[in-house]
Amino acid sequence: MTQTRRNTQTDMLFLYPPAAKISEPPAGIARLAGALRHHGITTKSVDMSLEGFTYLFEKEVTAEDRWSTRAIHRKAHNLDLLTTSAGYGNIDRYRNAVLDTNRVLKVASEGYSAIASIANYKSDALSSVKSADLMEAANTPEANVYFPYFKSRLKELETECGGLTTVGLSMNYLNQALSTFALIGHLKASYPHVRIVLGGGLVTSWMRMPEWENPFTGLVDHMIPGEGEHALLSLFHVEPDRKHYLPDYDDFKDLPYLSPGFILPFCAAGGCWWRKCTFCPERAEKNPYTPVQTDTAVEQLCTLVETLKPTLVHIVDNSVGPAFLRKLFASGFNTPWYAFARVTPHLTDENFCRALKASGCRMLKLGIESGDADVLTEMNKGVELSLVSRALEALHRVGIQTYVYLLFGTPSETEAAARKTMDFVVTHHEKIGFLNLSVFNLPYFAPEAKTLDTSSFYDGDLTLYSEFKHPLGWNRSLIRHFLEKEFKKHPLIAPIVHGDPPVFNSNHAAFFQINAS
Repeated sequence: MTQTRRNTQTDMLFLYPPAAKISEPPAGIARLAGALRHHGITTKSVDMSLEGFTYLFEKEVTAEDRWSTRAIHRKAHNLDLLTTSAGYGNIDRYRNAVLDTNRVLKVASEGYSAIASIANYKSDALSSVKSADLMEAANTPEANVYFPYFKSRLKELETECGGLTTVGLSMNYLNQALSTFALIGHLKASYPHVRIVLGGGLVTSWMRMPEWENPFTGLVDHMIPGEGEHALLSLFHVEPDRKHYLPDYDDFKDLPYLSPGFILPFCAAGGCWWRKCTFCPERAEKNPYTPVQTDTAVEQLCTLVETLKPTLVHIVDNSVGPAFLRKLFASGFNTPWYAFARVTPHLTDENFCRALKASGCRMLKLGIESGDADVLTEMNKGVELSLVSRALEALHRVGIQTYVYLLFGTPSETEAAARKTMDFVVTHHEKIGFLNLSVFNLPYFAPEAKTLDTSSFYDGDLTLYSEFKHPLGWNRSLIRHFLEKEFKKHPLIAPIVHGDPPVFNSNHAAFFQINAS
């Protein structure tokens, strides 16, 4: 039974710190807000990543160099391009708008020992993987580029919320870490009575380290790994009456995100349903697979779409499952959407793919990883290249774009294997819409790491990855040279690489497909 609490004070303030991609709302906070509000716990959610961007973007700044002067002069025009469909008809015009917008943020960061951009925050002196540096960020919040905004905005929120009591910060990426701790430090100094709760994907990764010891005791009151709904409810002494709640996007739905319409992020499952790939971070962190019951997930998505009328749905699961997709078809769903999916036999069935298209699917992100059969076997991907070929063909025939992820430098890959991947892409170039090219990072606590000659990847106690001596001599410098000098310059691959939206990547790629359809 839903519990009711009535007061004039906001019980929980959620903050999403800079800098993360500002194309859509944070799905995790919406889920938390939905759970708490269901039980009558009042909440307010603030996307400080978006607001922080706006603060810097609107600062009165001047510059002397030609690029900066042009970017400042055209900033309103570029913002209009990124927030309307007109900006997504030409990749070069789009690219210029993104890079010019980043240039404005760089100029606005002058005077600080850090540089802010649309989706990143880099400090000259502090590292996001050193707990001592994060504590220093908390002790000197005024050194953060966003501090003037933080300071004034929290004063406003104190009034809006009838005082600040419990503040939750969602930190998903290293790009957010320094600003998150600057925010926490300012909260501790100016609002010492506030209960501070820290969660998000990065927190989960830290706390799943086998030898984790909290270095932030005394600064953060509660750190919550994984799905936080039930843990947060317990802080308010409320017993949950269900496992999953309808997300609440009320505080986000009208915000000016950098997209040509509202993107609705939706999570149908946490973790990965395969969880067998070697060197997988999900395996290394022992993250459980926690699906929302299929009927419930589809019902929730349909309810949110009917209420919010998004331009695009982003299903944020690590891999959307066939059972969910079949239920989505049966519901009559017909709203543009994209998602990450494993290559399964379902995707080789043209009728299945046509049903995907009819439901609104505009793009699928596919983790193909390699075009070498032996490498895929060593990775335990559970996928054969012939299956991948047939899936790419079926998706292409029905008009679903593909965003293909490739991974170079796994311990079993050689230069010859990498060239087979290049050959695979060349052979299938007409069926690949976008490419994500990554160099392998070894998860620090992956079981397989024990078999390799490892060293520190980053100098920090919070690093999640290890450097390693490649057993076959295919080291990172050779891989990068191959990718830059050969792979990306192949005449049939170069146009695909050029077409990838900078900074936003897959978050905006589907809009180019929508305009083309």
